[in-house]
Amino acid sequence: MFGIVRPCSHRLGEGLKAQWMAHLCGLCLALRGDHGQFARVVTNYDGLLISVLTEAQTERASGGRRTAGPCPLRGMRTASVAQGEGARLAAAVSLVLASAKVRDHVADGDGLLARRPVALAARKVAASWGKAGARTGSDVGFDTAVLVDAVDRQLGIETLAGLGTPILTVTEPTETATAAAFAHTAILAGRPGNAEPLAEAGRLFGRLAHLLDAVEDRETDAASGAWNPLTATGTSLTEARRLADDALHGIRLALRETEFTDGKLAHLLLAHELGRSVDRAFGTEACSHGGAHLAEGTLAGTAEGAFGPPQPGGPQAPHGPYNPQNPYGGGNPFGGEPPRPGKRGFWAGCAAAIGVCCTCKVCCADEFEGPWSRKKREGCLSGCDCSCCDCCEACECCECCSCCDCGL
Repeated sequence: MFGIVRPCSHRLGEGLKAQWMAHLCGLCLALRGDHGQFARVVTNYDGLLISVLTEAQTERASGGRRTAGPCPLRGMRTASVAQGEGARLAAAVSLVLASAKVRDHVADGDGLLARRPVALAARKVAASWGKAGARTGSDVGFDTAVLVDAVDRQLGIETLAGLGTPILTVTEPTETATAAAFAHTAILAGRPGNAEPLAEAGRLFGRLAHLLDAVEDRETDAASGAWNPLTATGTSLTEARRLADDALHGIRLALRETEFTDGKLAHLLLAHELGRSVDRAFGTEACSHGGAHLAEGTLAGTAEGAFGPPQPGGPQAPHGPYNPQNPYGGGNPFGGEPPRPGKRGFWAGCAAAIGVCCTCKVCCADEFEGPWSRKKREGCLSGCDCSCCDCCEACECCECCSCCDCGL
């Protein structure tokens, strides 16, 4: 399980939590149904947004849900799960991006993948996932070539990126890929008029995903010498926060222009929980309304001096010492950078993922270790020790309280 939108169960409430779990399980079962048990390891929190958006625009029909049998990830309980084209599109996108991630790990020779037999097996898995994703995408009318092209272009862009390169140049391939996936949900739902605002929401979501990943990994990337887009381009954390807040505002505006049948869950995830993800990544507790709330010494002060722009000879290049002619090579926003110390390799991570799933930690544990990243993750159904239930209780200036009037 991975992704930037990880909602707290008590903030969702029982009704929205059941819907969210229905989409999470629906994505997992769509992967299993079309591509086998092993494909379930690419299930991710952000991928289910595709299923959520599709259903939010669709007129309610009896075929949107089915009762799934007992599953270890649900404590051997049955559940109502999402099905249909939205879940299959989410599965296709997840497979193609996971395929790209595996290929990048193989190219970098990460961990066990440096061994030729293991690399050969991984290439076969990646090729299989890529073809499977393309096949499922074709079944629902989505051309996954746009995703593959975005991943392929990412490497070239990052290879040429250096100090002064606009950070949005680096995030563009991710933005293009997510825009296409979000827009296609409007086609599946029979609401072509929503395609344009959802493409904008997807583009900005891709920007946020790239930026937040870069912010969260900045310290560890600096310690390991791995490529990081913020460090490579000399982008400050203050500027990254400004761009993140602007993207968040743009997503909220795009959602207002989208016609939903029932958009409550989509709105909560993309207008509210996404803001919390921004705060979590930047280590702030205030709402993401403008830039004045940044804590002194957190982003505007000491952090900039602590990380600063890369220096010649510094540990910035992933494949060796600093090279003024080509200082930044490799990596992509879908996880292609070399692993930080302590991260598991691809196969070790797969084994850990199976163990985490089979012991129900993904759903039931308060906290568990990410199979590949080893980052601490919250269980889907875990409780939360948050001091507030929503952003309206957290502060008085929050945009979602004063502007959207959603009551969440």
